[in-house]
Amino acid sequence: MLSVILPAYNEAQMIDAAMRRIHEILKEAKIPYEIIFVNDGSTDGTKEEIEKAANLNSRVRGLCFSRNFGKEAAIYAGLADAAGDCAVVLDCDLQHPPEKIVDMYRLWQDGYDVIEGVKKSRGKESKGHAFAVKGFYKMISKATGVDMENASDFKLLDRKAIDTLINIPEKNMFFRAMSSWIGFKTISVEYDVAERTAGTTKWSTKSLFRYALSNITSFTTAPMELVTILGIITFVTGLILSVVALVQKIRGVALGGFTTVIILLCIFSSIIMISLGIIGFYIAKIYDEVKGRPRYIISEIIERKK
Repeated sequence: MLSVILPAYNEAQMIDAAMRRIHEILKEAKIPYEIIFVNDGSTDGTKEEIEKAANLNSRVRGLCFSRNFGKEAAIYAGLADAAGDCAVVLDCDLQHPPEKIVDMYRLWQDGYDVIEGVKKSRGKESKGHAFAVKGFYKMISKATGVDMENASDFKLLDRKAIDTLINIPEKNMFFRAMSSWIGFKTISVEYDVAERTAGTTKWSTKSLFRYALSNITSFTTAPMELVTILGIITFVTGLILSVVALVQKIRGVALGGFTTVIILLCIFSSIIMISLGIIGFYIAKIYDEVKGRPRYIISEIIERKK
């Protein structure tokens, strides 16, 4: 059986459409399935729409979070609840084309454990948002060492890959990178990002930046290495300036005045504060992990009423 996991945050307009389209595609392909909607603390009518979908289709169930825990938590909740031999994760807005699920499933039947959905095109985006997205993926690719430029959460995972992911005890995990990190036999499937038929995107440039910062620090120590690099640059700069000052002193030449001192203080102070900020961010992540709080809290499970 295939488990279809759809994280949903304020997607009331898309629940019924997503359920019907996935049902039609998988029924035609004769693939046994279940659909798991994960309501990530939505404030619109998402919960009510999931209840309607569950009453229309007995293969639909819903997990409702007690509050908004984020998309990563919703994905892992769906994986933990999945009963299938494999599971596919896709966006509830159907920008991940459900038709590709069949291709992924056939590749899984051929023996592949992880089938990655790779974006062939991103669809229509504003220039500003497209620039921010491109910068985000370049930054995160360099930091994690995993090519993320065309990566997405659209993936199909074999049961052993699912069990491996949900048994990793880390609280803050980056699904797109972790699904590559665990290894297993992997292949990719290209797709074109479809246009939304209803609703609006939940990703702003600000939220994308926060998402990048959180996931980079949860997956890699590259920013900590930046602190060391900044320290070396500061040391070398200070050494050069010290030599220059000493030579000028020996020659009896007056040193630079107040402006030079202020500029140097601003530069070095900025480097120190940036470094402390990076270290502090990692300490906060460690603090979150040590507290041992759950990734998410499920307040209600939605199933078909008997």
